[in-house]
This record gives sequence, C-alpha cells and structure tokens, in this order.
Amino acid sequence: MSTHDWHLTQDLDDFLSRAGSFLRSQPALHTVPLTVTEALRTRGPGVYGDGPPEFGVLERDGAVRASFFRTPPHWLNLTALTPEEADTLAARLAALGQRLPGVNADRDTAVAFTEAWQRHTGATATLRQRQRLYRLGTLTVPDPVPSGAPRVAIEADRAHLIRWHQEFNEALGMGTVRDDGGWADARIEQGGITFWETPDGTPVAMAGRTPLIAGQTRVAPVYTPSHLRGRGYAGAATSEVSRAALASGAQEVLLFTDLANPTSNGLYQRIGYRAVADFEVYDFG
Repeated sequence: MSTHDWHLTQDLDDFLSRAGSFLRSQPALHTVPLTVTEALRTRGPGVYGDGPPEFGVLERDGAVRASFFRTPPHWLNLTALTPEEADTLAARLAALGQRLPGVNADRDTAVAFTEAWQRHTGATATLRQRQRLYRLGTLTVPDPVPSGAPRVAIEADRAHLIRWHQEFNEALGMGTVRDDGGWADARIEQGGITFWETPDGTPVAMAGRTPLIAGQTRVAPVYTPSHLRGRGYAGAATSEVSRAALASGAQEVLLFTDLANPTSNGLYQRIGYRAVADFEVYDFG
C-alpha cells in the first residue's frame, strides 16, 4: 500500500464529498467525526481548536476505506484501520513533519497507530484513557427517581453552564475541544442541555446531547458536582435526555464512558445502554 492512497486536505467540503457517505454508513462507530464535522460545517472552523482542521481519506479501488480528522491542537481521531493502513498513515504524516499530541480511536486501531507512530518518529506514548461506546437499547427510567424535575437550559443559565463545563473538563482530565463560552452558546441555541433541578429550582446535575446527524445523537456531557453525587441526579438527567432524543426521532442514542469509572458504567447499563466498542486515547511525547 502506498502512502499516497491517503488523500489529505484542510477543505471540509472536499472531505465530506469524499467521506460523508462512508461516515454515515456506520453512524454509531463514526459518531465523533459526524458530530465534529457537522459543528465545523454549521458554526465555522473556529468552533474547535486553534488552527485549521485537518482531514484525511483512505481511498482504494474507488471506495473509501477509512478517514481521520484533527482539530489542532487536539488528538488525531481515526476510524478503524488495519495495522498496515495505520503504518502507511503514520509514515505519511511523519514525512510531512507532523507533530501529533496523540491519537483517539477504537482500541485495535489506536494500538496499531501508536506503535507505527513510535516506529516512524521515535516518540514515546502513554495510555491516557480507555473508553467504552454504548448504544441505548430499551430505556429504563431509574427507580426511585430523585425528587425534582428536568429543565432545558436557557440563555439565563449561560454562566452556570460555562462553570460546569470547566469543572467537567477538569475532572475528566482530557482537556476541552472548544472554548467554554462557545460550547454554552451552541448548546443553549440547540436546546442541548438538560438540568435536573431540586424542587426549589436548584440545578444539581446536567446531561447534554449532540445534534441529530445520520440518525444518531450522543449523550454528552453528563456532570454532577462532586458534593452532590450518589443521589441519583445524573441518572435522572441522563434518562430524561435519552427519552427526549428518542422522541426527536433518533434511531441510535449513544454515549462514551471512562472505563476507569465503574459507577458511571454501571449506571448507564441500568438505564438500558449496551456496549458497542472500546476506544483508547494515547498521548505522544
């Protein structure tokens, strides 16, 4: 396989014209590139990162085999690759002098690309996070439901959303892929964040969902401040957002979890989410 089988571009329209049908062919596994490219298309290149986005499409025999995107300074995000395909991509990017901070992909692809990147660049690599992608089966509302009710966040909640988004990213340790204010504005505009509030109207947890694309939507983020955890608020908010996603016509409702957190993994399974695939994130030195 030649490294030139990869078509590289910074043009979103060029990328989507080549890879759009491929990404939509497996919307669950491609939920992140679908969501990110839709945000770039509708809100402009500055919505993520600091530099121009970078894209790649692996085409062979007239068909798209794989793709990647990156919104600098963040990680390279890959669809599934064989070890050979990962090696040719690593060789191509290394030859161009790319300095990648890391990679995010399904487990086998992440391992294959990381090993290839180390061979071609001499970089060190550290496993940052193991994730599991879940798909909603039959929604099961938590029982008992904590006292209170859901409420969709509005413009008056902007400062609250910004603060919680900052806290969420700090707790996750993954860094943010967009500025907190821009994130809050987009979610308010889309009606994309639901609070769980106590009877006196105090928000105690939030759950969000991404816009509906190719029949899929992803629940993210889910956050409860540390002093309020263990009371069922996150489960109630997630259940409500999942219900609303189904009501809006979503064919697949998805979410990612950190496999190091058994509490959240257990919670989502009780609500009705079932494992689809495992992903890994590596940092490159």
